[in-house]
Amino acid sequence: MVDSARLGRLRFRAWHRGTREADFMIGGFFDRHHAAWSEADCDWFETLIEEDDVHIMAWAIGTEPVPPRHDGPLMDAMKRLDYVHIHR
Repeated sequence: MVDSARLGRLRFRAWHRGTREADFMIGGFFDRHHAAWSEADCDWFETLIEEDDVHIMAWAIGTEPVPPRHDGPLMDAMKRLDYVHIHR
């Protein structure tokens, strides 16, 4: 089980990116998936959120190739975009 304090820090960083679009994409991904994460998954996410938002979003929507260090099952889940809720 992942430490709740660590998850809290990751959630804060996921939802405070600087733009609403990045908040919804990265924060929404965190909210949808973090409950099933291992320590290794948290390590991956922690490394991912050190990247610029423009790159993370481009990888998720497929306009830039995903670097090998971030490619894998979690990036595949991010690419599905089924966690982004459109507020109307």
